[in-house]
Amino acid sequence: MLFAFTFAGMSFQHFVQNRPTVDHLKNFDRDTALSIGMSPTTITAWQKLEKVYFGRTKHVKQQRKALNRAREGNFSVEQLAMIERRLKPITREGTRWRLRLALLKASKRYKSLERAAKELIPAVKKPRKDSISFSKSVDGKRVLRIIFDERFLADLEAALRRGIDTSKPAGPQMLERFVALLRDGDSVPTASPTPLILVPLEDYVRILDGDGDETILGLTDGTTITGAECLQHLVGDTLQVALFHPEEGAVNLYTGQRHANWKQRILAKATSPVCLVPDCRHAADHCEVHHVVPWKHGGETNMNNLAMLCPYHNRTNDDDAHIKKRGRVRFIGGMPVWVSPRGYAVPNPYHQFGAMKLLFG
Repeated sequence: MLFAFTFAGMSFQHFVQNRPTVDHLKNFDRDTALSIGMSPTTITAWQKLEKVYFGRTKHVKQQRKALNRAREGNFSVEQLAMIERRLKPITREGTRWRLRLALLKASKRYKSLERAAKELIPAVKKPRKDSISFSKSVDGKRVLRIIFDERFLADLEAALRRGIDTSKPAGPQMLERFVALLRDGDSVPTASPTPLILVPLEDYVRILDGDGDETILGLTDGTTITGAECLQHLVGDTLQVALFHPEEGAVNLYTGQRHANWKQRILAKATSPVCLVPDCRHAADHCEVHHVVPWKHGGETNMNNLAMLCPYHNRTNDDDAHIKKRGRVRFIGGMPVWVSPRGYAVPNPYHQFGAMKLLFG
């Protein structure tokens, strides 16, 4: 008996028969993919596949064979992407083509193809480097990940488990002890960023009057507070207030120097609380001040030419207007925004509380 699954007017059989295959990759366009909401990871994988099967190569014969086998075998884009992931450690291009052709002869079933890839290309184990990383904020929480010496971490775990109540979940108790261990003795001091309040004059007065419960304020460390919470700081001397023009953006006060001064840096961070590139989570406090029109091309160190980019995206930004490879930052309506190589302005959705958006929508 044949079961037909139907959704949105399309049968499941039709969906399977029309899943993305190699010919869907031809003339793949990154900007179009971004505009329809495709994930950046998927976009990167599809771009690489398009280059493999349709890009320029000196291995023209092997490329033609691979394309024909991918078509004849009706391999899905997902299967082709898995093959490329397995080929990543292979450095010699000729060897990569030989192994790619061999895998395109294998079974079309995903698991069988995966097993064949593992047999042909044993995984290369890279030594794990000591590191610490922090994830994006989600619902006010972040994930801390540490890679370090196993003996040290075993000792740490033993210390955290010592004396816990075994009738209750261990995780929350260990976390409480871990936080206490870091905080005690000023080992990890509580972060105390100087609040920079991003409000127009009338809202500033309203907060002073005590009506600030519904006002959301963005801090340059990538977090937010309410107007009521901000009010608690107003009696001290650590509050700074920046006024913004709805069209021109942050007020420009300084010119004629290569590096942004501390006031310009604060205003630039207020305008962009995180790196401008879409999906980059790096808070402005950990970013670099970027000249939109490069200093080497006569760009001034003025507020209408400064933006925040993380160190990586500051290096990869297309500084020269004629280069359209990685995208670049431009000022649009008094606000810096990342523009794709094809000219589409794409905001970073990670943090929506930049000064201009907060004040003027």
